[in-house]
Amino acid sequence: MPIQRRKINGRETNPIGLGCMSLSWAYAGRPSEEEGIRLLQHAVDIGYDHFDTARLYGLGHNETQVGNALKGRRDKVFLASKMGIFASGEKRGVDCHPDTIRSELEISLKLLQTDHIDLYYMHRRDRNVPIEESVGAMADLVKEGKIGGIGLSEMSAETLRRAASVHPIAAMQTEYSPWTRQAEIAVLEACKDLGTAFVAFSPVARGVLANGLRDPQALPDGDIRKAMPRFIGENWDKNLALVDSFNAIAAREGVTPAQLSLAWVLSRGEHVVAIPGTGKIAHLEENIARWDWEIAAVVAAEVDALINQQTVSGHRYAGAILPTIDTEDFD
Repeated sequence: MPIQRRKINGRETNPIGLGCMSLSWAYAGRPSEEEGIRLLQHAVDIGYDHFDTARLYGLGHNETQVGNALKGRRDKVFLASKMGIFASGEKRGVDCHPDTIRSELEISLKLLQTDHIDLYYMHRRDRNVPIEESVGAMADLVKEGKIGGIGLSEMSAETLRRAASVHPIAAMQTEYSPWTRQAEIAVLEACKDLGTAFVAFSPVARGVLANGLRDPQALPDGDIRKAMPRFIGENWDKNLALVDSFNAIAAREGVTPAQLSLAWVLSRGEHVVAIPGTGKIAHLEENIARWDWEIAAVVAAEVDALINQQTVSGHRYAGAILPTIDTEDFD
């Protein structure tokens, strides 16, 4: 049976959404302003109805671009954004104080050219503010109709349960793919128990499982992958061998590597959706082309055995980033 459309906060969406970050932030090869808007508009035309952005991405550029692209089409998209991470000027770090949440939302509404955001995330946990206090402030915004639902990003099952004791949590967004499995420790199950959608970012492993990267060190400076442990030296050599075997499975099944990875992610539960990002029209079309293809259990098991926490070399983040992540980690 083909995969069906799935719900986030009660709204039915295509299980393949669009992560918009790569149009403005973190990766090399970003499209021009005009190309980015054209890509976003084309995404709506071909069936994407869930866009994910954040204040952090391009320090407001991404929200502005999404807002411009959705003029006259806002009702066609379940729109998610995030606040809490500051990375410019004197303010750096995480701030999810109630006053900050409200002021950041007002800026995002203006940039996105809308009167409401369907799903509003805390981008990271603020360890200086009780999660209950931050969620309480967001619950007020739900009551006011300025946001449709509350989301958390890269937080633990314990934090999720504490947050849900104050207000239902519509979604938890965390990195997840065959080669990043931390969500399987506790968060995936906690989301299922609480009726919270699990939103998988980097579901094609930052391009690796989309056959999109052979030599990370050839990437331009500024691409975050160049400094990630999995993309460096012997770690990358070992991981590339896994990729070649993964690509062979995809070819045998008659799908692209990206489509195989996305189907694997969606197979992990009916509460799971994925938001691959791209700056290229061809990849945009590829990612959604087989959105309803259901991976056979035997093939999913084959992927599991090939690429997993034990076989991938290197941690997903460098040491300096780890303290900002609340999601459970392997020893």
